[in-house]
Amino acid sequence: MISPDKVEAMIQSAMPKAEINVQSSDGEHFEVTVVAAEFDGKRRVQQHQLVYGAVKEAMASDAIHALQLNTFTPTEWASKSA
Repeated sequence: MISPDKVEAMIQSAMPKAEINVQSSDGEHFEVTVVAAEFDGKRRVQQHQLVYGAVKEAMASDAIHALQLNTFTPTEWASKSA
């Protein structure tokens, strides 16, 4: 099992300026929201690939069984929050 804080730290190391929220009820299934300028101009699948790249070792070792991603550019996040 892996803690949400550890998952957040892995993503933060790949995307230092991102806003990240990680939730988990069991330490294997995670819901992750990432707001990052790195997503500007990228399709959703490309955004998800960036996040998966940050946690690939944990997924390969089965520390993370499932990852539900919600990715937003800062502009998308601002309009969603309004």
